[in-house]
Amino acid sequence: MWIKILLLAISFLGFGLLSSGGVFTVFVTVGLVPRFADKTHTAKYIIAYENSIVAGAIVGCILSVFPDFFEMMIGKYSLINVKGWEYISNYILSLFGIFAGMFVGCFAIAIAEMLNTIPIFTRRVRLGKGTGIVLLCLALGKTVGALLYFYYRIGY
Repeated sequence: MWIKILLLAISFLGFGLLSSGGVFTVFVTVGLVPRFADKTHTAKYIIAYENSIVAGAIVGCILSVFPDFFEMMIGKYSLINVKGWEYISNYILSLFGIFAGMFVGCFAIAIAEMLNTIPIFTRRVRLGKGTGIVLLCLALGKTVGALLYFYYRIGY
């Protein structure tokens, strides 16, 4: 029994390391962090940006694997009553959703620029004008789809 649990733990740890390594490889390949640091003129903080990405990935993994423990810690040691925590957590989740959406959008644009998919798409479709409108419609469609997904609780 212990051997089975040990093998599962080792294999899941390996799978997690492989997938996170793949994500960080894409970050490095796309050059997302140096590009943001260059655009915001904060290149001296690039190490802090990279450390924040790694810390965010680690905290996100821990919170997604052990959500019950996190809820127990917040409920047990917080000075806020349960009802107050529900309101605050909704605002925190909203803020997280905004930043996560901005990150995913920037990441998708960085990958699209790297692969030059937008110019190839416009040439193939013979779209001379209106590329901005097409991109806006794609973003609005993604937003509406996400809002419907969360409104109707499709993933729950």
